[in-house]
Amino acid sequence: MRGKLFAGAVIALLLIFLSGAAVSGVRFLTVDDLVARLIGVGTLLLVAVGAWVLARELWFGYRSEQLGRELDAEGGLPEDTVDRSPGGRPDREQADAQFARLASEAEENPDDWRSWFRLSIGYDVASDRSRARKTMHRAIKMHSAERRAARRG
Repeated sequence: MRGKLFAGAVIALLLIFLSGAAVSGVRFLTVDDLVARLIGVGTLLLVAVGAWVLARELWFGYRSEQLGRELDAEGGLPEDTVDRSPGGRPDREQADAQFARLASEAEENPDDWRSWFRLSIGYDVASDRSRARKTMHRAIKMHSAERRAARRG
């Protein structure tokens, strides 16, 4: 819950920043000077990119949470058996062992989004955030494809 509150605060601050930048960009566009108008266009382009990145990240978080709830309802979430230090760092040996087990499962079931979701958790516990995100993206794509196929027939 604390993580969601922090994310909400960061999102609110980013929206305030983007709104202020958009207003400034529009003001630059109203000035009768070519350089000012170019600055206005550039500012609005940056605002558009920022809004797109924010929307993409929110969608990623929503879909990840949705898959997690579905997997939890099936009883398929991996147990968190990795000990943590008082600062929250996972025990390296236990995290590596858990990761190896989850990676093996994903290799055995390469077409199952559930195994890739669990592997993403393994990467996250092993502190490999970039691979955790890539693997979660893969699980989301696989889940979406599975849902589309189920609707078709």
